[in-house]
Amino acid sequence: MNATSTTGNASPRPLRVRDFFLARQPILDRGQSLVAYELLFRNADTNAANVTSDLSATAAVIAHTSQLGIEKVIGESLGYLNVDAAVLMSDIFQFLPKEKVVLEIVETTKATPEIIERIQFLVKQGFRFALDDVITDNEDVQKLLPLADIVKIDLRDMPLSALLKLTPKFRLAKKKLLAEKVENREQFDTCLELGFDYFQGYYFAKPAILSGKKLSPSQLAIMKLMTQVTSDADNSEIEHSIKQDVSLCFNLLRLVNAPAIGVRHRIDSVSQALLVLGRHQLQRWLQIMLYAEPCKKGQSMTPLLTLAATRGKLLELIAHRIEPHQRHIGDTAFTVGIMSLMDTLFSMPMQEILEQVAVVDAVSDALLHRTGRYGDMLRLAEHMERIEEAGSMLEDLVGKLGLSSNDLNDLQLSAFEWGDIVARNAA
Repeated sequence: MNATSTTGNASPRPLRVRDFFLARQPILDRGQSLVAYELLFRNADTNAANVTSDLSATAAVIAHTSQLGIEKVIGESLGYLNVDAAVLMSDIFQFLPKEKVVLEIVETTKATPEIIERIQFLVKQGFRFALDDVITDNEDVQKLLPLADIVKIDLRDMPLSALLKLTPKFRLAKKKLLAEKVENREQFDTCLELGFDYFQGYYFAKPAILSGKKLSPSQLAIMKLMTQVTSDADNSEIEHSIKQDVSLCFNLLRLVNAPAIGVRHRIDSVSQALLVLGRHQLQRWLQIMLYAEPCKKGQSMTPLLTLAATRGKLLELIAHRIEPHQRHIGDTAFTVGIMSLMDTLFSMPMQEILEQVAVVDAVSDALLHRTGRYGDMLRLAEHMERIEEAGSMLEDLVGKLGLSSNDLNDLQLSAFEWGDIVARNAA
């Protein structure tokens, strides 16, 4: 499949789909709910860390991804996509569902009459725009600002003094503000006070260790069940423990009947759920429920739940691709992926968590030290999430695990879709 690009009177040129890596980065609102993902692409044939260095090639990849079904990548959220002058003047937009995307005009785009006219046309067609990496209100920004709904500010390149100066101007212009590269809660709190509407970064996935932190009764109940499962307790004992907690019983039945499970007939009892699921499946749903539990108290943990579920599924799929005939490797890989964010979930050091949950040494090594093959899988997933910072590690790990970029993209699409469905049904 080809897309073409035209700029001015230049002849159309093909936009080639090459091997690429795909990443999505969550965008949250002021209430910490997931509202969108920025989609990032990086060519697999380069070690360059700049993921927007070849947007012409990226345009073809976007078209390709859209044909596969962009909803598989972003679920029910919006998708933010980088565009430059070449992409803006291309025919890519016939492939994009305008109600599902926000187009980010990269900071190198010059506000020429031709570009302004093109964006005006696309706005009339129903497309929405954001200005990317704004660090000043220069002439180009001022010309493009009336056509954009959102202004993105990269906190890495923005001193606080400049942030305090620029923010009121864009708010006065009635623009939504999106803080990018939010790395910690302090940055989030600062931008929240300044009136920012959206926040992009992995601050929500970083553990804030609290001394003396205690688990909630529901979390303790789930942890007890996980211990019973791993210690091969009788089904009757496990069933009795589940029935002691009405909320746990209800949520387990709701989860096992979710579309992501693929159960053909509705499961109406705990005993039936235990028979249908089996021990390994039960353990993974208990792990998912640990992330879902805070949602019941009104705490929006959906982004963390989605990230953990997606990581778990991606690691499981990678393991199955590498060792297709060894089911237990996939189960172990899933556990590594979903447990990798429990220090954030519990605000406790991972070492303390592993003292309460029995895991094999390979899982412990992966979670504490990122070593062994499960550690390699986890590092690959983490590098994909931060694709613009991964450097050559991405290619190195893909090669070490015996994968290709095409393999990884296929597995990611499946993991994205599964994680989104699970989060919607669990939260």
